[in-house]
Parts: sequence; structure tokens; C-alpha cells
Amino acid sequence: MKQPNDTAPLRIAIAGLGTVGAGVIRLLNTNGDLIAARAGRSIEVVAVSARDRTLDRGVDLSDYAWEDDMSALVARDDIDVLVELVGGSDGPALAASRAALTAGKGLVTANKAMIAHHGLQLAELAEGKNAPLKFEAAVAGGIPVVKGLREGTSANALTKVYGILNGTCNYILSEMEETGADFAETLAEAQKLGYAEADPTFDIEGIDAAHKLAILAAIGFGAKVDFDAVRVNGIVQVRAADIAQADALGFVIRLIAQADVEGEGKDARLLQRVRPCLVAKDHPLAPVDGPTNAVVAEGNFSGRLLFQGAGAGDGPTASAVVADLIDIARNEVGAPFSIPVAQLAAFPAAEPGHRMERTYLRFTVNDRPGVLAEITAAMRDADVSIESLIQQGRANQGGDVLVAMVTHEGPEANVRRALELLKGSDSLTDDPLVLPILPA
Repeated sequence: MKQPNDTAPLRIAIAGLGTVGAGVIRLLNTNGDLIAARAGRSIEVVAVSARDRTLDRGVDLSDYAWEDDMSALVARDDIDVLVELVGGSDGPALAASRAALTAGKGLVTANKAMIAHHGLQLAELAEGKNAPLKFEAAVAGGIPVVKGLREGTSANALTKVYGILNGTCNYILSEMEETGADFAETLAEAQKLGYAEADPTFDIEGIDAAHKLAILAAIGFGAKVDFDAVRVNGIVQVRAADIAQADALGFVIRLIAQADVEGEGKDARLLQRVRPCLVAKDHPLAPVDGPTNAVVAEGNFSGRLLFQGAGAGDGPTASAVVADLIDIARNEVGAPFSIPVAQLAAFPAAEPGHRMERTYLRFTVNDRPGVLAEITAAMRDADVSIESLIQQGRANQGGDVLVAMVTHEGPEANVRRALELLKGSDSLTDDPLVLPILPA
């Protein structure tokens, strides 16, 4: 990489020319003078690569060399930084990223899956070559949360990091609030409008948010990235009736990604999970609707910090990519995960059964005598105290009804045990929905 007194242009190659790649070129062309002034030197695109050379991407590519092969793009001796915007946790994106760092070139990526699964290896390569590895755009689009945690809260011991990290799920849930429509109908509309992919599995099952949470937990707590330790539940079970009941109780439903460390020293454990939660309407995350993302970080001296903004889109994501390039142009390298890889802690996963929380439970049951008694008996036997119980009416034409309840605060394990006692019951016609209530 360039020395600190070097004012020569920072030369970049872009792999992947989808909406974000084209957005990066558009941003550099539009704000080039401003960017050069802030970076201390210009940032120039030298070469690009994508699958289809003939596709019209709405930007002029004639000034840039074209490489059909990503490996040839990385091997060029006239580039300083690879901007990887291809995606995918493995395959060509990972191979090109490894090759760039091995050659001592910088890497900027928006690829959260790759960082969640291979970030430690890439960080080791980067540190070994003193090459920059930046991934602001991998988490929460244009929100500078990676920089905020890595730099803005660096003097703090964080107690927790949590938030709304998937715009597709947030759009679906807030639209269900607005329209009263059920999940499947709202998902179809989100796909039609481009807020959800044709295959939305990674989003609605919570996997996308889990990738991002694993990255934030590593930065926030000095942990080794451990995607496999993230407990994941998506939003596919949430019904319009749950949205309405939450509203009546003074809550909204949001898919919340949460991470915190319990214990100290060798007894420390890291809990990472993604799950839909009831969020009180006066909580700072409750008004976050549509495809917006928001992250809350709580530090022992900073207190609660809220980062909020567009979680996706060509403009916001391109903004995050170019912000990383500006840092590299300024020769700001630093450890990718805030401290060197060798010092990152391998936290065991925390078992949350002892944690205290209130819970919303919804059962779909046969409409017959004795069902409520069976459910309440299971709660009694598992030492779960019921705060309120509502029979909501018929769920479908088959005669099933919905029974919802809110528990008093108690250990998570007790709710789990109650559900185990009800497992296999002929009274239940669908799996229960369990939504914890997010603390204030």
C-alpha cells in the first residue's frame, strides 16, 4: 500500500457491477472532487469485471479496462485495492479476496456472508501483509455502524449490541401493521416492489441478519467471528393476528438481532441470536419501519447509542463502500475487527435458559372444551406465570382458534419446558409462536 505521504491516486478495481457496483462508479464520478479533498488524493477506477460485458448499467465504463476473469482483475499490477461486490460466502468472491490480500492489496467488500464465514482468515491475511480490509457496507447499508463500533465506541466496554438488521423483514412486518394483511400476502407484495428477493429464504428465516450480527459481535466484544453460534428464528410464523394483538398490548413486532456477553474472564460467554420480538412503542426501535435498519449499542461510559438509516440500496451501500476507500486513501489501516486477530477471544456460546424475560405465546388449537385447561396446566407445571390470556377467535375455516398469552417475567427455560409438555398434544394444530418482549 501507499506510504502516508503519498498523494498519488488510489487505484481501484471493481468486481461486480450490479446496483451497488454501478452506484460506486456513479458516486465517484459525481462527488470526485469532494472525495479527493477529504481523502487527500483522488480515487480512480482502473479496471472492472462482471459476468455480462454487454449489459447496460446506466454508467459509462469506457474509461476502464475490462477483465472477464476476476483472477486476472486481481493480478493487475496497476491496482491498489479490490472492491468486491460479487457476493456469496465462497466461490470466486472468496478466491479473489484471498488473492488480493495475499498480494498485499487492499480489500473493500459489501459481502456479509463472506465476512461472517471467512472474516478471521481474511483478517489474518490482511494483518500479515499490513493491507487494509474494510467491510462497512456489509452491515446495515449506508449506516456507519462498523466504524461507529470500531472507532466511536473504542473506549467503552460494550454491554450489548442489538437492532434491526434486515430491511426485507422490517418492511414486511411494518406493512402487516399498516395494512392488516397476513404474511404470505405481504411477502408477495414485497417481492413485486423489489424489497424481497425471488428466493427470500435468507431474509425471512433470519440468516441475513445473523451474518450481520456475527460481524457486529466480533467488533463490539473483541470476539472471533462465530456465525454457527448464532441462534436464529425468522418471521414466517408471524400472523396478522399477532400484529394486531401486539398493537393492542402497546407493542410492535420487529426482527431483532441481539448480542451480549455474560460473565467475566474465562467464565465469559457470548450470546448471539436473531428472533422476532415484541417491542414497546416507546422503545427507540419501535418507530423504525419499512426497509430501514437501526442498531443500538450500549457502552459503560457512552450509554445508549442509536445508529439508524437506509439498510440497503445502491446509494447508501455505495456510500459505505466509498467511505472505506477514503479511509484507505488516508492510509488508515487498523485491525479489521478492532483488535488484532490473535487477541480476539473465542467465547463459548451462552445458554440463555436462566435469563429472565416476559414472553408472548400464541397457540393454534382445536375449538373444543378442555384446551385452555391443558395449556394453563402446562404453564403451571413449568412454573410459568400468566399475566394475560386471550382467545382470539377462529384462525381458519377448519374451526381452529388462536389462543394468545403474555407471561410474567421468568426464566426462559420455564417457557421452553412448558412447550415441551405440550409437544405432541392433539389440541395443538400448529407449532406455537414464541415472541420475547424486548426490555426497555
